Amino acid sequence: MLAHAQTLICEESPPTGLVNVPKPKEDGFADAFSALLVREGLVDAGAIARARRASEAASERLDIVMVKLGLLSEADLCGAYAAYCGLKVVRSSDVPPQPVLADRLKLPFLKTSRTLPISTSNGALLLATVDPFDEEAHRAIGYMLGRKVDLAVIAPADIERAFRKLYQDTGAQASGDDQGIVAAGVADGNEIDVERLRDIANEAPIIRLVNQIIAGAVERGASDVHIEPGRDTVLVRIRLDGFLQQERVVPSTLKAALTTRIKIMARLDIAERRLPQDGRIKTAVRGTEIDVRVSTLPTAFGESLVLRILDRTRVELDFSKLGLDQDIQAGLHRLMSLPSGIILVTGPTGSGKTTTLYTALNELNRPESKLFTVEDPIEYQLGGVNQIQVQPQIGLDFPAALRSILRQDPDIIMIGEIRDLETARIAVQASLTGHLVFSTLHTNSAIAAITRLMDIGIERYLLASTLTGVMAQRLVRRLCPHCACPAAYRAEVTSRLKWPVPEGLAIDWSGAREAVGCDACHGTGYLGRTSVAELLVVDDDMREAVGRRNNDRRTMISLARRAGFHTLYEAGLIKVSLGETTIEEVLRVSRSS
Repeated sequence: MLAHAQTLICEESPPTGLVNVPKPKEDGFADAFSALLVREGLVDAGAIARARRASEAASERLDIVMVKLGLLSEADLCGAYAAYCGLKVVRSSDVPPQPVLADRLKLPFLKTSRTLPISTSNGALLLATVDPFDEEAHRAIGYMLGRKVDLAVIAPADIERAFRKLYQDTGAQASGDDQGIVAAGVADGNEIDVERLRDIANEAPIIRLVNQIIAGAVERGASDVHIEPGRDTVLVRIRLDGFLQQERVVPSTLKAALTTRIKIMARLDIAERRLPQDGRIKTAVRGTEIDVRVSTLPTAFGESLVLRILDRTRVELDFSKLGLDQDIQAGLHRLMSLPSGIILVTGPTGSGKTTTLYTALNELNRPESKLFTVEDPIEYQLGGVNQIQVQPQIGLDFPAALRSILRQDPDIIMIGEIRDLETARIAVQASLTGHLVFSTLHTNSAIAAITRLMDIGIERYLLASTLTGVMAQRLVRRLCPHCACPAAYRAEVTSRLKWPVPEGLAIDWSGAREAVGCDACHGTGYLGRTSVAELLVVDDDMREAVGRRNNDRRTMISLARRAGFHTLYEAGLIKVSLGETTIEEVLRVSRSS
């Protein structure tokens, strides 16, 4: 009776949209929707064919199958729904500050139907929905409220964020899962048979918990997930913009099952708990394929796990998007146009060195050039580039791989890291024989890279002949564009500097801004990161200085300044003056020059 009444009322006032387009259960939907996806450049014909075969085999809708296979992200699917159905897309910024019709539409129903009321106007309700084809839910809402329902589409990540914001939905489901597994009596991996532990790790609650941890980290843009066992609890923390934040606390009774589930996904030995292990997980989060590097390490209270998230969709291989200023970019392009030489990128772990090198390779990746990389590990796969993963356990280390590469007629070589004299010598040899070589080095500054190469045994005359440029870089947090405000202390800015502004560096502090904090940046005042870099171009004067035995760091800096060199600290001050970051961030990552 209720369903019949719903149908009658909604036939009189159907939701806006979904007109003149085939529905998923109708003939023509797969063809029409596939054509739109190809036309928008979201997928290719091969992906469509693969998804259609899977859709027919599983008897599931084509659009849903594409997301499950990782062929189409949920965000792209949302945009495709909007284009196909002629509907508006609701973003996070469109979500109202307070729940709409909260007394009539309760959170459990909204979560089940994946809908969110946005506004009411002239007796009509604007309803954001994840699935515009779920007509039963939309008609039920219209019937219950006695209103016309206008549809809009919203991405799953945005609607879940809205639920947390509007209804303080902090994840009761996850807590319920935790308690369910606790009740199962999982006390300690050492006390449980390995096969029993494997069975528990493959049960739905623990699978859901691990998926929630990974998906939550990906959605928030985290670079790492840290799972740290303690005496009474397991702490889950994520690294956002270089800083660790606590995400959740898991009961210690889940320790064995949680660890085992992740090790199963990473194809690691679940029976080995005494030795460190490394593995890799390939998974799809909201339709986007994600690589996760897994590292385990035995500690006093169990195995500590770190999951490094490699999300290709977040990496934009563009020097401007990385935050490099125009002078640095121009210098890099001049170095990259040389036929041979060694170009180094230096900095600590996590400073973005590999991403910078990938960006350079991406620009140099042309049909007429043959590119090789030797990496440990390969972080992102680049089309058209021959990438080699070193495997020291079978003798394929950096020197061995490089010697073989030189017999493969390469034009450009990227070495993941120069760690020893042998690797450095082969890089020099490759440069001398007409190859362009890129690599990374762990030093604090560009000038220090020269000293470091001399210290490991590279002769001065060889270094002077082959080294063409060194870039040192750091990542600083970028001020949140939604809440950062102009600095009210312009006259006091310089008093907060640890070192004075160098002579000749004219800086106007009027553009400086302060961190405030809002919902968009989770109260930190920062959102995302940008690069601060110094680029040392080895010109003739610098080459002569490198070759002389009586040179020192001060002399080389003086020579570099004549060519327009700015230190990391100075480059950071420029970004502060432009309102991109704060003095505290610059001081955190730089040192006096």
